[in-house]
Amino acid sequence: MTHTPSAPDATVPDGIAAPVTPAELPALRRRVQAALIATQILGGLGIAIGFALAAVLARDVSGTEALSGLASTASVAGSALLAMPLATLMARRGRRAGLVLAYLLGALGAGVVVLGAVLGNFPLLLVGLVGFGAGSSANLAARFAAADLAEPDRRARAISTVVWATTIGAVLGPNVAAPAGKSVSGLGIPAAAGPFVWAAGVFVLAAAVVAVLLRPDPLLTARALDAGPGEAAEGRSLRAGMDAVRKSPRARLALVTIAGSHTAMVSIMSMTPVALTHHGADIQLIGLVISGHIAGMYAFSPLMGWLSDRLGRLSVIGLAVGLIGAAALVAGTAGASHGRTALGLFVLGLGWSAGLVSGSALLTDSVPQAARAAVQGLSDFVMNTAAGVGGLAAGLIVSQAGYGPLNAIAACLLLPMAALALRGALRKA
Repeated sequence: MTHTPSAPDATVPDGIAAPVTPAELPALRRRVQAALIATQILGGLGIAIGFALAAVLARDVSGTEALSGLASTASVAGSALLAMPLATLMARRGRRAGLVLAYLLGALGAGVVVLGAVLGNFPLLLVGLVGFGAGSSANLAARFAAADLAEPDRRARAISTVVWATTIGAVLGPNVAAPAGKSVSGLGIPAAAGPFVWAAGVFVLAAAVVAVLLRPDPLLTARALDAGPGEAAEGRSLRAGMDAVRKSPRARLALVTIAGSHTAMVSIMSMTPVALTHHGADIQLIGLVISGHIAGMYAFSPLMGWLSDRLGRLSVIGLAVGLIGAAALVAGTAGASHGRTALGLFVLGLGWSAGLVSGSALLTDSVPQAARAAVQGLSDFVMNTAAGVGGLAAGLIVSQAGYGPLNAIAACLLLPMAALALRGALRKA
């Protein structure tokens, strides 16, 4: 990050009276990262608690297993719908305002889910799940908050550390779902809705942590240091963000990388439990396979961040292409071999991590400071929308052609990533 000579006198425009100088940045970076790690743990916990039994709850309330898949679809739709408004709010008011609102909306959505379960109202349940998706939006947006004040050559590592923190909550969440269900016995709340009661409380706690600890706001601080408080607000609009992406080939590559990696991962992962049951796997084995996949997604993200900073964004995008392609090959040809399927899902998680971390860092590198919040919101909107479509299409593909062809089609999503990354590498050379 470059600092203008006037930076020491720049007052952060979010109500903080004391100026932030370049000499104070190292300590501020540590405080911001600590606050974001805490909220990622809480946010990941809240999301995982709710998702653990979401499909079961949808089945129980709707009365049919055929509609149980709408639980995840509704939540993903909520994340996509909130991405752009959240980006607009952050562009105007900073990260803290956007993250607090998103976590509170997630808590409200969880409450509506519980109400829908108590009333046995399936449409109301789906509305609640759409709101619950706001929690996912907050966790996704937090990775960009980590990059606001990071030095350019450590930006990917800052992003990856926050992504890694999600591992803790994601692992704990499913394990506390059962106690959460038991905790509401005698209250007239279905046991499968108990996790959403806990998720609402966790999201409120996450919002409180952001409100109290994320000070001064990292995005507004970065703007004050880079351009001063007189920076034109027009450059922060969503239109300006779209213009920035259109003008930058590297930003377009980053957007394709994030969306392509996420869509390929969601498409394959969402149908893997179905494929495993066709080959005699029980719920315990399916849980182990998905746990390994989640470990691949989050636990190794610091390695992906380090590689992205040391070897370059394009190199790690190439690694993502290779890993996801290998995962599709291994899982798609596994047949009745549960071990091969588990290996494929683990590698798929690694590929997703490489694509998300390197793509997010490249996106932040490639657009002006003023447009970053809008561009990052556009990225999350495209990512979640594409994944939602991919998840729906995956079910149709498996029902008509099978799990192997699904993996082959998902691998084809890598072709635009590979082509743009190769073109970028040749230009750089």
